[in-house]
Amino acid sequence: MHNSLVIGTRGSQLALWQAQFIKNQLERHFPTLEVSLKIIKTTGDRIQNRSLVGLGKGIFTKEIENALLTGDIDLAVHSLKDLPTELPEGLCIAAIPAREDPRDVLVTDTGMPLEGLPEGAKIGTTSPRRKAQLLYIRPDLRVVDVRGNIDTRLRKLRETDLDGIILAAAGIKRLLEPEIITQFFDTEQMVPAVGQGALAIEVREGDDRVEKLLLPLNDASATAEITAERTVLENLGGGCQVPIGAHAKHVDGELSLIGAVCHPDGTRRIVESSIGTPDTAQHLGGVVAEKLRNSGAAELI
Repeated sequence: MHNSLVIGTRGSQLALWQAQFIKNQLERHFPTLEVSLKIIKTTGDRIQNRSLVGLGKGIFTKEIENALLTGDIDLAVHSLKDLPTELPEGLCIAAIPAREDPRDVLVTDTGMPLEGLPEGAKIGTTSPRRKAQLLYIRPDLRVVDVRGNIDTRLRKLRETDLDGIILAAAGIKRLLEPEIITQFFDTEQMVPAVGQGALAIEVREGDDRVEKLLLPLNDASATAEITAERTVLENLGGGCQVPIGAHAKHVDGELSLIGAVCHPDGTRRIVESSIGTPDTAQHLGGVVAEKLRNSGAAELI
């Protein structure tokens, strides 16, 4: 039907919230539009009993993108940090809505911040980037893999010997009460994942009808930030399973960008930054990537 849209999404609680959010936005702008959700299970969703490191890029997006290419869905809503910088031929990002908080956070049962945790404290995270930066801050920590949705990770914190877990602030703010957060990490102390806190709406190239419907949802500030961050990642050749972080933010009309590359065990962390203008976001990302390479980042990737 010309007046209907099907959104493809993962089936996790957070993914469904994100897809429903986009559905609500579309229906608000276009009251006669019929929007439905189609849940698609990805490789990353199927593998629950082991680490995802080494499985390659697109483990949370490939099946959804295939459905988009075959016409089973009209658009896909992704957590932007899960989306590889190189998209399949025939697909593009049509809109990036306003961004939620990009920071990483610590949640502990005791309410104790990172600096107050005992020596050898056990922290749960599946992210190589978070693990490396945690160990850079505190080499004495024991960092272990903890997979699952937000509720599952919080339950493991309560029911196991974990002293804390690291999560994205955006997911907690979207699903739960921010009061459960023990500590927000400054974006320079723990540089976030590329695109963290942002959503990407992916469509088929040349689908003018869908692209026009998505125009009101695009946020120019978020798009500039994401462009700069993804350029860093693309130029360095990394993905979400490599200890690379990048974060751009608007400051007094300019765009400030920081990038970080870490040794997986946290023994080394290279950080570079630069400032440019929002309309030169891609160039800014290239500048920071070049600075990181010149500082030895290639040896750590």
